Amino acid sequence: MEPLTAKRSRGDPGGPEPRDPRAERGRPETLLDLSAKRVAESWAFEQVEERFSRVPEPVQKRIVFWSFPRSEREICMYSSLGYQSSEGEQDARVPFTRGLHLLQSGSVDRVLQVGFHLSGNVREPGSPREPEHFYHVSISFDRCKITSVSCSCDNRDLFYCAHVVALSLYRIRHAYQVELRLPISETLSQMNRDQLQKFVQYLISAHHTEVLPTAQRLADEVLLLGSEINLMHGAPDPTAGASIEDANCWHLDEEQIQEQVKQLLSNGGYYGASQQLHSMFSKVREMLRMRDSNGARMLILMTQQFLQDPRLALWRQQGAGMTDKCRQLWDELGALWVCIILSPHCKPEERAGWLQLLATWDKLDVCPLEEGNYSFDGPSLQPSAAPSPELLQKGITCITNTEGWMGHPLDPIGCLCRALLEACRLEEETLSLYPDSGTEKRKALYQHVPVPGSPGESYLALALEVALLGLGQQRPLPEGLYAQDKVVRNEEQLLALLEDVDLDDRLVQVLRKQAGLQLEGGPFSGFGEVLFRESVPMHTCARYLFSALLPHDPDLAYRLALRAMRLPVLETAFPAGDPRPNPLDSIVSSRFPRWFILGHLETRQCELASTMLTAAKGDAKWLHVVLVSIQQNIHSPALLFKLAQDACKTATPASTPPDTTLLGIALELGLQVMRMTLNTMTWRRREMVRWLVSCATEIGPQALMNIMQNWYSLFTPVEAATIVAVTGTAHATLLRLQLDTPQQEELWTCARTLALQCAMKDPQNCTLPALTLCEKSHAAFEAAYQIVLDAAAGGLGHAQLFTVARYMEHRGLPLRAYKLATLALAQLSIAFNQDSHPALNDVLWACSLSHSLGRHELSAIVPLIIRSIHCAPMLSDILRRWTLSAPGLGPLGARRATKPLGTDRAPLCQLLDAAVTAYITTSHSRLTHISPRHYGDFIEFLGKARETFLLAPDGHLQFTQFLENIKQTYKGKKKLMLLVRERFG
Repeated sequence: MEPLTAKRSRGDPGGPEPRDPRAERGRPETLLDLSAKRVAESWAFEQVEERFSRVPEPVQKRIVFWSFPRSEREICMYSSLGYQSSEGEQDARVPFTRGLHLLQSGSVDRVLQVGFHLSGNVREPGSPREPEHFYHVSISFDRCKITSVSCSCDNRDLFYCAHVVALSLYRIRHAYQVELRLPISETLSQMNRDQLQKFVQYLISAHHTEVLPTAQRLADEVLLLGSEINLMHGAPDPTAGASIEDANCWHLDEEQIQEQVKQLLSNGGYYGASQQLHSMFSKVREMLRMRDSNGARMLILMTQQFLQDPRLALWRQQGAGMTDKCRQLWDELGALWVCIILSPHCKPEERAGWLQLLATWDKLDVCPLEEGNYSFDGPSLQPSAAPSPELLQKGITCITNTEGWMGHPLDPIGCLCRALLEACRLEEETLSLYPDSGTEKRKALYQHVPVPGSPGESYLALALEVALLGLGQQRPLPEGLYAQDKVVRNEEQLLALLEDVDLDDRLVQVLRKQAGLQLEGGPFSGFGEVLFRESVPMHTCARYLFSALLPHDPDLAYRLALRAMRLPVLETAFPAGDPRPNPLDSIVSSRFPRWFILGHLETRQCELASTMLTAAKGDAKWLHVVLVSIQQNIHSPALLFKLAQDACKTATPASTPPDTTLLGIALELGLQVMRMTLNTMTWRRREMVRWLVSCATEIGPQALMNIMQNWYSLFTPVEAATIVAVTGTAHATLLRLQLDTPQQEELWTCARTLALQCAMKDPQNCTLPALTLCEKSHAAFEAAYQIVLDAAAGGLGHAQLFTVARYMEHRGLPLRAYKLATLALAQLSIAFNQDSHPALNDVLWACSLSHSLGRHELSAIVPLIIRSIHCAPMLSDILRRWTLSAPGLGPLGARRATKPLGTDRAPLCQLLDAAVTAYITTSHSRLTHISPRHYGDFIEFLGKARETFLLAPDGHLQFTQFLENIKQTYKGKKKLMLLVRERFG
C-alpha cells in the first residue's frame, strides 16, 4: 500500500510543533483544532483513497496531535482490574497508581512523538535493596486508542505496566511539552538523494549489529527489478497510523489473558482466584459500557479458557455437578454474553459471528448444562387449594410448560429492566458508575425519558412495569440448590434496583395498575386465586409492593400482601383438619427434599407478616385480618414466636402508651406457639415461656391470670410451676402491674392453685416449687405437703423426698422433715459395694436429723437404716456419729439426753450387729474374685472392719474368729494370707 507521505516545501524546516499559545491566552479551541479532532477520532476522509499527504500540513500536525487518547479513564481501565479515579486509587501495587506516582515524581523524560508513535524513558527509583532502573517505553496509537505497547521492563501482565501508564499520562497531561514530529515518511519525502543516502548510512552505522542483515536483504530486493517489494506501490511507515480499513481497538495482550484465566481456573477452589475472575468480568462490563470492542474480544478469550477447564470433563465423567463457585462464574459468563449479543451498538456481522461462536461452543460435550427446570412440566400439577367454582367453569385448573423468568439462565427481566433504567439515569450519575473505594455509595437518580412513538410512556415507567411483571409471574421453583438460590438472588437484586427509584405520581399509577392486574391475573399470576404447589411464593415482591402502595392505596396494599402470604407447598402438605407433624422437625430434609430454600422462603413470609403488623398498628380491623392470615399460613413456631416478639416491641414504645390491640395480637401469637410446641421440648421453650409471661404482664393482671388458669394447654407442669407462677408473682411483676392488696391476693391465689395442680400432675418435679409458692398460705401449704405424702408411695423417689425433707428442716419443721426422710429411706437400697452412692450425704443428713430429735426418733429410724443400707463403711460411719454425743434437739430448745448412747444397748447394738455382719459378708464377697493388685486395698478394708468389731464388748474375740475363718477358707491365697498375718497376727 502507498505510504502516507506528504509533499512539503523545501524551506519548511519541519521542526516540532510549538507550544500552544492558547494555554497562555486562555482562548478556546479554534475551528481548525476541532476539525482535526473529529478527523483524528473518526479517520473519516471524504474518500477512502485520500491520503494523508493531501491534507494541509497544519491539519496534519493537529491530526497527529489529537489522535492520542485524551482521557485518563481509558488508561486506568487498561492498567487495573477495577476502575477507580486517579485520585481514588489506594493500592500502591496497581499499575495505574504506580505510573501516576512515577509521573508526579518527574521520572519521565526524553519524550518524543513521531507521527502516531510515542516513545520515552521512565526512571524507576531505587531502594536500599535494588538499584535505580531506566526503562524505554514505546506506544503506538490510532484514532484516540493505544494499539500496541512495548516496555523494556518485560513485565508480562494482563494490562499495561506502570511505565506505559507513566508515559501515557505524561502525553495527556503535558501534551504541549512533547516534542512532535510528523510521520517518518513525511520527513523522508523532504530529503534529496544525498540526504537520504546519508540518513540510511548513519542509521545502519548506529545499529549495524542489529539491522545490517535486514538492510542488506532489503537492498538486494530493491535492486532486483522483478522483486515483490518493487511490485508494490509505496512503502510501510510504522509511524503513519492505520488506514480506515484497518481494525481500530485498544491494545490487549490476548496470550496473557488466556494464560491468566487458565491459571485462575486451576486455582478455582480458592477465594482469591474467584475474586480475580469476577474482577475480570467487571472489566468486560466496563469495556462494554464504554463501547470498547475489546470487551467482546476479552470475553471470547475467557470463554475459550473456561471450556478448556479440565474439571468439566472430570465432573461429566463422575456425573457430579459443578461447585457453587464455578457455577457462579459460568452464570456471570452467560450474563455477559447476553449483554454483548443484545447490545444495540454492535454491528449485524459482529452479532452473527458471536452467535456462530456460541452455537459451536454449545455443541461441545464439556459445555455445562444449566441446573434446574424452570417450567411446570406436566399436566398433573394441581392447585394448592380447590379452585396453620367460577374458575372451574372457565377450565382454569392447571398450568403446563410455563417458563419462569426470574432466576432464568438468561435473566431476561433483569437485563431488560437494567437497560431501561440505564436510559433514565441522570447524566452526572453515569459518570460515577464506578465509585472510589473510599466514597460512600450514593442512591441512583433517575428521570422520566419519553419513549419515541408512544405518547405518555417513559422508559422509567416501563422498567417498573417489566420488573413487576417478572416478579409477579406464577412460576415453578427450579430443581437443585443452586438454581433455587439463584431465583432468590435475582429477586433481591431486582428489588434492590426498584428501591432506588423514587416513586412519583406516574410510577404510583403503574404500581396500582400492576397490583390490580396481578390480583386478577388468574393462574398466570403469583397473586392470583389459584396457586400451585410448586409455585414460588410472592413474599419478597409483596413486601415491596405493600410498602410502596400503603401511603397511596392502603386497601389495595393489604389485599395484595394478604394474598401473597400463602406458601402453597406447606398448604398442600398440611390439609385443613389433619394433625400436624412435629413442628420443629427439619421440614427441608424430611418432607420436602426438593425445596432446599424452604427455610429462607418461610423467613421472607415472616418478614412480610411483620411488615403488615407494624403498618396496621392502631387499626384494629386490619390487625385482626393480618392475625388470621398469619395463623393460617405460617407453620413454623420459631417464626411465629419472632412475629410475636416484633409485635410486642412495636406495641410498647418507650415514649408513648402501649397499643393494647397489637399487644393482644402478640399474646395470641405467643399462645399459639405454646400450643404448637407443648409436646416438643426445645432449648427455646424456657425463653418463650418467660416472654409470654412478660407480654401478659404488659396487657394486665387479667391476661396473666388467664394463662395461669389455662396452663394445661400451654405449659408443662414444670414450666407452669417454676416459670409462670414464680415470674407472675415476682416483686418486679407486682410493681409493674401496680395492684392493690385484694388484687395481689387474687393473683397469688391463682398462682398457688396453679402450683398445687402442677404438683399433683408432676409431683416428682413440682412439689418443691409448689411448697415454696404456698408458704404464705397455711391451707395451701398443708395441701402441698399432703400431695408430697400421697406421692411418696408412688411417683416421688428418694432423691426428691430427701430434697423436700431438707426444705422442711430449713423452714423450721424438723418433724415433717424427719417424716419425709423416713419415707425416703424406705425407698432406698444401697448394696455392699456402693461406698460412693449418690444418696450417701442424704442418708448421713437423715441420721443426723433423727439423732438431734431424740432417742425415740433415732430408735425408729435404725430398722430403716439396717433394711436399706448394706454397705459396711456407711453403717460404721453412722454408728460412730451416733456415739459421739447424746441424742436430743439441743439448739432447737428440747432437752438433750444426759449421756451418749452405748453400742451395747438398743438401738445402737442392732446397728453394730448389722455393720459387723456387713463387713463379714463384704469380705467374703471380695475375696471370691480378688486379684493381687487389690490385696493392699483389702488389708485396709480389714483394718476398718477391726475398728468396728472393737466397738462391741467381745469385739476382739469376734474379729479373731473372723480372721481364723478367712485363713482357713482362703488358705490357697498364700500371698494374701501372709499379708493378713503380718498386719493382724
